[in-house]
Amino acid sequence: MASNAPPLRPRWRSRLYRWDVRAAPYAFVAPFFLCFAAFGLFPLVYTGWLSLHRVELGGEAEWLGLRNYTGLWDSDFFWNALGNTFTIGVVSTVPQLLLALGLAHLLNYRMRGRGFLRVAVLAPYATSIAAATLVFAQLFNSDYGLINTVIGWAGFHPVDWESSKWPAQIAISAIVTWRWTGYNALIYLAAMQAVPQELYEAAAIDGASRARQFLSVTVPSIRPTILFTVVVSTIGATQLFGEPMLFGGSLGVSGGSGNQFQTLSLLMYEKGWVTGALGQASAIAWVMLLLLLSAGAVQALVVRARRRRA
Repeated sequence: MASNAPPLRPRWRSRLYRWDVRAAPYAFVAPFFLCFAAFGLFPLVYTGWLSLHRVELGGEAEWLGLRNYTGLWDSDFFWNALGNTFTIGVVSTVPQLLLALGLAHLLNYRMRGRGFLRVAVLAPYATSIAAATLVFAQLFNSDYGLINTVIGWAGFHPVDWESSKWPAQIAISAIVTWRWTGYNALIYLAAMQAVPQELYEAAAIDGASRARQFLSVTVPSIRPTILFTVVVSTIGATQLFGEPMLFGGSLGVSGGSGNQFQTLSLLMYEKGWVTGALGQASAIAWVMLLLLLSAGAVQALVVRARRRRA
């Protein structure tokens, strides 16, 4: 008597189907992990290995242990670069984020040409570092720059923007602020548009002005976004390289004639490719990594503290 049951699927096809279901997700993500291992993990591990050795360009590695790190601790150049990185980061980050917050608040209102303005504020970010730095270097030129010309019209003496420490750092911070303010403004604008309108309506009913609504409704609502931009700006300030390098011209690698604006990235470049001390440069790179991890840890602690309070 013939059976009405459907024919069984061949065993090899069933196994192939199971293998496909299990292995397909790993196959899809495998290119990312391969690229990360080749261009991210391997350089990180190899740099850590170099930081424990004395390595010269074209020479053999000699084991030093932690002496490259203790050498940084005793180096005045390292502490000068660390201090410059911190001060330039503060001088560029604080005005940048405050301007971005105010600009995003203005763009959040209904106005004519709002779409064009949103695109226009992103134009500095699309400009290359080299082009922006070269233009600002001409503006801050000590002899014929526009900034000193305006200062002279106001009755003050010209400022030596390149050779003096604080003027040079302010000039570099102005480049960073100009390039990244619009980018952060659009991030704040996206966060502001996600704030429920009911909160503003309730505040208006209570008699809150536009300024009070901004301080009491907008800022608390986008606080996680503000914290995110602070951390990202801190990371960018720690890795600052192109702006001081190009601003200093022929003395850009050393951060000026007196290392007055040499950052950690410039010091790492000078140690690795000018003096040829790859081990010391690798140690500086790992110190920078530890600083960035510390910034991320601070962000995580702040977020966790806010969640506990909530």
